[in-house]
Amino acid sequence: MALREPGPGSGGAGDGGGGAGAEGGQDAEPCLALLPWDRFSAWLHCVCVVGFDLELGQAVEVIYPPHSKLTDKEKTSICYLSFPDSNSGCLGDTQFCFRFRRSPGRKVSLCCFLDQLDRDLPVYLKKDPAYYYGYVYFRQVRDKSLKRGYFQKSLVLISKLPYVHLFRTVLKQIAPEYFEKNEAFLEAVCSDVDRWPPPIPGEILHLPIMGIIMKLRIPTYRDKPGTTQIVQNMHQANAQISMALPTVHEVDLFRCFCPVFFHIQMLWELVLLGEPLVVMAPSPSESSETVLALVSCISPLKYCSDFRPYFTIHDSEFKEYTTRTQAPPSVILGVTNPFFAKTLQHWPHIIRIGDIKLPGDVPKQVKVKKLKNLKTLDSKPGVYTSYKPYLNKDEEIVKQLQKGVQQKRPTEAQSVILRRYFLELTESFIIPLERYVASLMPLQKCISPWKSPPQLRHFSQDEFMKTLEKAGPQLTSGLKGDWIGLYRHFLKSPNFDGWFRSRQKEMTQKLEALHLEALCNENLVFWSQKHTEVETVDLVLKLKNKLLQADREHLPVKTDTLKKLQAHIHDIILALPDDLQDILLKTGTT
Repeated sequence: MALREPGPGSGGAGDGGGGAGAEGGQDAEPCLALLPWDRFSAWLHCVCVVGFDLELGQAVEVIYPPHSKLTDKEKTSICYLSFPDSNSGCLGDTQFCFRFRRSPGRKVSLCCFLDQLDRDLPVYLKKDPAYYYGYVYFRQVRDKSLKRGYFQKSLVLISKLPYVHLFRTVLKQIAPEYFEKNEAFLEAVCSDVDRWPPPIPGEILHLPIMGIIMKLRIPTYRDKPGTTQIVQNMHQANAQISMALPTVHEVDLFRCFCPVFFHIQMLWELVLLGEPLVVMAPSPSESSETVLALVSCISPLKYCSDFRPYFTIHDSEFKEYTTRTQAPPSVILGVTNPFFAKTLQHWPHIIRIGDIKLPGDVPKQVKVKKLKNLKTLDSKPGVYTSYKPYLNKDEEIVKQLQKGVQQKRPTEAQSVILRRYFLELTESFIIPLERYVASLMPLQKCISPWKSPPQLRHFSQDEFMKTLEKAGPQLTSGLKGDWIGLYRHFLKSPNFDGWFRSRQKEMTQKLEALHLEALCNENLVFWSQKHTEVETVDLVLKLKNKLLQADREHLPVKTDTLKKLQAHIHDIILALPDDLQDILLKTGTT
């Protein structure tokens, strides 16, 4: 990584600064290798200020840090996505988020250590290198001194991380003050971020931001799905205010689904199957939160298709996603412009929501509406589709949440109930698939140190379907319906493809790791004494390649196993003639 200019107030890579840090101190050693601005880059790509120019329209006024790289196409995307559509009428302050494609051919800016952190994340929180998120704080207030009569400006955080709640909280803390103080304040904010510890999953992190310390924990793949480790508020000796964040990425699920309350199970099916979905909302806040809620409802499965929390007619993918010459793609779009009611009329599933308010009353509308009834963005809220759900409706969850509304149960508690419901539904669906795919793994006795690792058996749809009779979702779910039909549809979806590729990679790496262990348990020196020098040299080179592969692919191998293999290699080399020893010892494993 090229050396960069130190950031203002950046005390070098090893400086913990102003209360920043991770409990347990595990990040101390890797942090020493980080250069100035690497800490900032671990969390954010850059901070942008987008203003409105009478002649130019929306324009990026400031990019910080100044060395941050954005292509012209990326700047254009940020400009259009950082402002609500004019029809939204967002007066005052509005927060929302968007997601856009990165320009191809960009260099990865994170160092190897930070890339390793990604591997410890749950699959649904892993970065997608092809996309950026934009987190927006938009202000529109009357100002008679300006020609348009309004002050319009957005402060935007650009990041690869899907930590919606964290960056929303950060913007809430800094944006109002920024609009009063401008550039020097922005510089100070970025200096604070450049003192943050790396985003290490599983550790309690203390992140200082303009006199406040946020305390949070990023989940790991080892966490039990559906559990949240409580982060307690702490008492600061230096009188700084602390704030414990209950989550880094979750949205208020119940608040988002309240407008389409009676259709949550059908929406879960549509998201699971990767069906094309449009959310038509009155403002970017509602559209972005609803899209994020939809994507999260199949957790811990990762939603593998594209999704755009806020999508505009200026988007570079507008033509690709709205064309009528081919079937709508597997994507979830959040839109606010009335033009989309006409442009996306051919899409099979449309969710129309009104203003999202804290639910004091559950919507009375129960029936799914016909697509032909959707003519404008002013149509009544509801789900417009001809889709027939595979599973029978779960009346219990509806009653439970309705009761919560009547008893004035806090929306956070309602969201916990809804999240648990979605989790149990997804797990009931995925467990039979996990069980069948695990059976494709060769037995350990089939792994020979002297042969290549065996291959996984092929996935057979018919074979899998036969397992459902005795080991299907009925073991964990009381829901009746056409589970078989749901599985058949799912096996053709991008979500199955993404899930299966991930499991395939994990199991192949496990086989490689078991093969390595089998090699370590052999007396390799004794083997080399019974074979020719050429065969022994060939073995040494293969073993060195195995070590390289273990390091490169981060195989699940114990450190002791790797040390043992290195010792075997060393002993074999020492038993060879001096000239061969010199050559083989110089042939490194990196």
